[in-house]
Amino acid sequence: MEKRGMLQGSIWKSMTLFALPIFFGNLFQQLYNTVDSLIVGNFVGMNALAAVSSSGSITFLLIGFFNGVAVGAGVVISRYFGAKDYENMSKAIHTTIAFGLIVSIIFTVIGVFLSPYILKLMDTPESVMPNSIAYLQIYFFGAIGLIMYNVFVGIMQAVGDSKTPLYYLIISAILNVILDLLFIVAFKMGVSGAGLATIISQLVSAILCFIRLSRTKGFHRVELRKIRIDFHILKQIISYGLPSGLQNSIIALANIVVQSKVNFFGEAAMAGIGAFSKIEGFGFLPITSFTMAITTFVGQNVGAKEFDRCKKGIRFGVITTMVLAEIIGIVIFILAPQLISAFDSTPEVVRYGVEKARISGPFFFLLAFSHALSAVLRGLGKSLIPMLVMLLCWCVIRVAFLVIMVPIFQDIWVVNWVYPITWGLSSLCFAIYYAFNHNYKKLCTTL
Repeated sequence: MEKRGMLQGSIWKSMTLFALPIFFGNLFQQLYNTVDSLIVGNFVGMNALAAVSSSGSITFLLIGFFNGVAVGAGVVISRYFGAKDYENMSKAIHTTIAFGLIVSIIFTVIGVFLSPYILKLMDTPESVMPNSIAYLQIYFFGAIGLIMYNVFVGIMQAVGDSKTPLYYLIISAILNVILDLLFIVAFKMGVSGAGLATIISQLVSAILCFIRLSRTKGFHRVELRKIRIDFHILKQIISYGLPSGLQNSIIALANIVVQSKVNFFGEAAMAGIGAFSKIEGFGFLPITSFTMAITTFVGQNVGAKEFDRCKKGIRFGVITTMVLAEIIGIVIFILAPQLISAFDSTPEVVRYGVEKARISGPFFFLLAFSHALSAVLRGLGKSLIPMLVMLLCWCVIRVAFLVIMVPIFQDIWVVNWVYPITWGLSSLCFAIYYAFNHNYKKLCTTL
């Protein structure tokens, strides 16, 4: 059974219909992540909310690397799909799954062992440390569910199916909320209950995705006997995905440095800025949705050698991503006090969260532009360029700025401003590169 993905028909319609299920899926995911923090903040307290918040940048380090590699796998799969090379597409799918299983085991072992040491390096306050360790180790124990869910979703999206993951994510989100209430409110398990609810719901969604892929009639069907590493395909996946994976990991490491600077200002700052990070996640919804649409659209149309269609789709995707992200940023700017106080109404916590929201919110369009151009380049097979730009702007400059400025001023505004500043620098770098390299036919890397 052959599907045509995003190779035919109206460009704006095909990209929007692809992005909308991802948007709603991410919305549900963000909602249940937010519910985690709401329940923890209201039923356990500020200390527990600070513990969960301080773990966020580390958990992104867990998933960031492999998610980047999964993006590379998606590029390979979507381009074979566009070229109608279904044999190699199947090899790419099964190689990605095998690689995901191996990485899951490695990350679980390393993460559980290193959690206490990483938290100490982040200057996590002693009052928060026990809860932070408990939450983080439980999260790492569930790495396989998180990683394999993203693997399976990447496979579906690469062939143009963004609806099925939405249905399973809704089930997972509802299950997560039920388990949160059961473990935290009823059983009084604290942050351990929040972590356990998260990993169980993620594992369920991964299992549902696997069942779906194993029963599909399409060329992307998954068969257990075929799950093995094809080293030729793996080399392609790593060549496209490793720069993205390293980019995510480097950004996560930089964010750990940022979190350590937040920790310096105490529990209230950790809770307030942690609450904002949950709200900020809603600003990422159109960014994540349309950047996935952009990468898949570009990958499929480059594989089919539809370069004019590719150019039109890129223009629509980039503009739409920026406009939607900025609208959300403005809404967050206006409603910040009410939104932060929903997590914790302590005046000091609200003050820290609102200050962060009103500095970052107006600049969401810069964040969207950087991610959108990164998605374009990844779809073209040029994932090294986004990695280098992010390494310079979101790691080296971000960390250097904090290391120099925080000791001098010892004020939280230094930490808050580092994000808009580095978003602006990365956007400038991408704009310059794009101005000199917009011939997609010459720019794309062939398989």
